[in-house]
Amino acid sequence: MRVLLAAKGLAKSFGAVVAAADLDLAVEAGEIHALIGPNGAGKTTVLRLLSGELRPDAGCVWLADREVTALAVHERARLGLARTFQHSSVLSSFSVLENVAVAIQAHAGSSFRFFKPASPDPRLEEPALAILERLGIEGLADRPAAALAHGERRLLELAMALACRPQVLLLDEPLAGVSNKEAQRLIGVLAALRAEMGMLLVEHDMDAVFRLADRITVLVNGRVIASGSPSAVRADPLVRSAYLGEEEEL
Repeated sequence: MRVLLAAKGLAKSFGAVVAAADLDLAVEAGEIHALIGPNGAGKTTVLRLLSGELRPDAGCVWLADREVTALAVHERARLGLARTFQHSSVLSSFSVLENVAVAIQAHAGSSFRFFKPASPDPRLEEPALAILERLGIEGLADRPAAALAHGERRLLELAMALACRPQVLLLDEPLAGVSNKEAQRLIGVLAALRAEMGMLLVEHDMDAVFRLADRITVLVNGRVIASGSPSAVRADPLVRSAYLGEEEEL
């Protein structure tokens, strides 16, 4: 399989706290690669290093065949790297459709004038509606983002990420705070998107991780302690001891 995103020897420390230590990580085309670990393991820092929000102390990041270590967030986004966030980043006063249209405009740069809800632009709205249809939420197009249920807001955030036409999608706790019904819907959506892009998934819901992931990497104190297939990680005694718990039913 083609490697779409790769971290090689990434290192990042905040004083005495090691968030990433000589970390190697790769996401292949058509793969959901889950990055798991206890709180404080360094997972969100790794996402920030990959997306360009943080610069590493050492190591490099590659997107497809191009090194992007020195590139800013928006430059990596233009090359096909998108990210969702643990905390909502939607425009609450805009409708669902308008939020996705703004994301399309932002990705297009200066190709369109600044989007105004009072002046719809079909060059933005038509592709935005197509994205909503892919996620099965076209019925929410005219609803204000502020009126969305939590799971619906998660789907909107995913739609906004897809507006960047990513080849790699970084997902930071996409199931956080959603109901079981909403989680099942999101899991189905992510599984369907697998064929179109590579995904790096940070998630605490282990049921979702083991249902979705093709590969799992376990991070503890900024260091990889295991990486492999879900069955191999599930059976790894070091993983069970350090993170999953010896007594937990996996």
